Amino acid sequence: MTNIAIFASGSGTNAENIIKYFGNSEKIKISLILSNKKDAFVLKRAQNFNIPFYYFDRNDFYRSDRINKILKANNIDFIVLAGFLWLLPENLISDYNNKIINIHPALLPNYGGKGMFGMHVHKAVIANKEKESGISIHFVNSKYDDGDIIFQSKCLIEKNETPDSLAQKVHQLEYNFFPKIINDVINKIFYS
Repeated sequence: MTNIAIFASGSGTNAENIIKYFGNSEKIKISLILSNKKDAFVLKRAQNFNIPFYYFDRNDFYRSDRINKILKANNIDFIVLAGFLWLLPENLISDYNNKIINIHPALLPNYGGKGMFGMHVHKAVIANKEKESGISIHFVNSKYDDGDIIFQSKCLIEKNETPDSLAQKVHQLEYNFFPKIINDVINKIFYS
């Protein structure tokens, strides 16, 4: 069994989608949810699915090994970032080298980096009159949105597209592809 920890900062719609996707898997289990926001709705979603969850602050994350200890205590093999907005510390990246992936709501390398998340990305894409956007699923390294790209999927930007309507298209791509790509990557790493 491969145990996944999901890190999220917000509502957790992607986390819930991933939880449901692997709900009956005999090989992959969502074993833990972690958030840097005490009131993030993702923690409520974890509770609803009886998945252990933890809140942590900056001190826990950057100045202690509390998170690494929690991950090890829960036998975590793989980490998924699903709307998690902090840069990962070096000790976490080295402990889980090439076993951490993230999803980004744009076609990297464009529209990535610090401050480029959620609606900020969609507004920038629309403002620059891009013809398409999409999602990028990538390995995580020590820089924002910089790791090797695993998968991308595109959507067309219509003439009257708004940041909100683009966000809906991108969310649909996330829901359609993120769990499947997680499954593919884990199968390649642990079961091939």
